[in-house]
This record gives sequence, C-alpha cells and structure tokens, in this order.
Amino acid sequence: MTRNETLFNELRQLETEQRNQATMAIDLADAAEIVRLIHEEDRRVADHVAERATEVALGIETIRHALSIGGRLIYIGAGTSGRLGVIDAAECPPTFGTEPWQVQALMAGGEAAMFVAQEGAEDREDLGRTDLEGLQVNAADVVCGLAASGRTPYVLGALKHAKSVGAATILVCCVSAHRVKDEGSVDIMIDVPVGQEAIMGSTRMKSATAQKMVCNMLTTGAMIRTGKVYENVMVDLKLTNLKLVERARRIIMMFTHFDYDRCANLLDEADGHVKTALLMGLSGCGKDQARTLLAQHGGFIRSALNAIGRS
Repeated sequence: MTRNETLFNELRQLETEQRNQATMAIDLADAAEIVRLIHEEDRRVADHVAERATEVALGIETIRHALSIGGRLIYIGAGTSGRLGVIDAAECPPTFGTEPWQVQALMAGGEAAMFVAQEGAEDREDLGRTDLEGLQVNAADVVCGLAASGRTPYVLGALKHAKSVGAATILVCCVSAHRVKDEGSVDIMIDVPVGQEAIMGSTRMKSATAQKMVCNMLTTGAMIRTGKVYENVMVDLKLTNLKLVERARRIIMMFTHFDYDRCANLLDEADGHVKTALLMGLSGCGKDQARTLLAQHGGFIRSALNAIGRS
C-alpha cells in the first residue's frame, strides 16, 4: 500500500472526518438556522472536555512541577492547533507575570505559518524533532502536542524526541485515543473526541474549541497552583500597557478598600509588582518584608498572610 493510500485510509476512519447527520442540509439554511445548527454542535464540546477532567488535572500538576524546578511548557502543533498554542503561550507573560521562556510554542512552518498556511510543513516528523532540538528541550520540560487528528507527523516527531530526552509529554487531540499514532511517546493523553464537525473536516470548529478549552485549563491551572492567583483574581500580571496598570490599581483597591491614589502609590512603592503591593496593603508591612514573605511562601498571598496572622 502506498503512503497516500495509507493516509487516505487513516483519515476516512477519523471521527472528525465523518459527515454530521444533523447538518446535512446546512447549505440550504438561512443565517439564523446556520447559527442554531453550529451552536447545537458547539455546546456539546464542554461536556466532552469534562470527560477528561482527570487527565487535564494530571497535566496541570505536571506543568506546575516543571515550572517549579525551572522547566518549561512547550506547545507544539500545526495549523489551527499550532496557532492555539502560540496564542496561549503569548498570553501567559502579561496575564500571569511569567517569563517569556517559561511557556513557549512551536508550530509547523515557523512564525510565517501563524498568518499564512505553510503547506507540507506538518507532514514531516523530522521538522518537529529539529524545531524542538533548537529549544534544547530536556528532562525538566513538558512538551504538549496539539493535534486534532492525533496523527500530525510534525507533532508526533516532536513528542518522540521529547520522550527520548526525558521530558514529560502531553497530547491534546480530538479523536479517540486508539486512533492516535505512537501512543508510546505520550505520558498524558487528553483525547477529546468531539465527533463530527458541523462542516466535515473543519477542525477549526469544535476541535479547535475543545483544544482551546484544554489549553486554558492547563496554563491557568498551573498558574493557580504556583501562586499567581489570589482568591479568583490574577494578581501577578505585568504592567505592560495602560489597561493593565489600571487593572492592577483596581485589584489593589478591591482587596484593600483603599482609595485610588493610595493604591497607585502602593504600586509605585512596590516597583510595579502587584502581589508585593497587594500584600503591603493587606498586611501593613513594607516592601522588603512583603517580598521576603512572598519568597518564603512560594508566591502565595494567602499563605503569606496566614504566616503573620492576617488571613
């Protein structure tokens, strides 16, 4: 059997490549009916993700551990899946105050593929391996592959290399696990079989939504577990624009009930570090003591407050 025939047979068995009986007449529908049909399919996605709660939680803990020992989370994907990884990685520094190297993303075809499809790049396992080698991935890291079909050669090549150097590996896919090639390279399988897309094969739809939901949980969960959230508010944001500066001041006001000017001054005193300013305001301690407390308690504000009797 030729390579093309093998690929043809593999694709025709994937859930995402089947026709959806509920949308067979979508080409005859008006705009309102199109919205209804697509929404009916989309609203099932969250339930499919919920079925993999245990695996997602394991992924969160694996990433938390990696970050705690100086390792990285590295997403790798192609096409829509790759773009989702890039988006999630890019949003971590301003949202959670991470360093750019801590959460990174690679996609088949490089930066250009973020905007224009680079045909053929996803079909080469060697490119996935080479791109990951360029980041010098090691046993402290977590490599998370994103592949709706579970068979993208670029992603599988990267996961094989990651596994060979001792890195933890995660795969987020949208077909059943038994459809995935080279399962041996995957430590944590997060298979979310969303079924047939509203439009056959358009995995930028339900499959992309599922992958985005999982990525949100993985990074947000890991950041919560590393002390970057107080109650249910992100408090380790970087003040990279005026909106974030104002958000930081509002956060301090919300928890301390101080007026705007006092909170602005606290933030200035803390050199723009929101958690330090917040701990100063909540505890009455100075900048140096606040920094020391945060360091002693792994960045967790609650623990730092408990330590000085200010829970």
